[in-house]
Amino acid sequence: MAENEYRTRVVILAGSYRIKGDIELVPGARLTDYMLDAKAFFAVTRAEVWDLEGRRIFSAPFLNVRRDQVVLVAPD
Repeated sequence: MAENEYRTRVVILAGSYRIKGDIELVPGARLTDYMLDAKAFFAVTRAEVWDLEGRRIFSAPFLNVRRDQVVLVAPD
């Protein structure tokens, strides 16, 4: 099985930031269950961080996101 078969592209709203990136989600698994099972932080790869005005702030190959700061998460 290829490594990227577990990648799911998501959009995360956390405070005043919009984050686009990949999380490791088994095909067929629910995003809701992933978030409920996440520890205090969860990994986002190929991350892009944007402000709410639509300006890109930075990108990073890896980003830890604090779960309790997440307001919304959805598949991209």
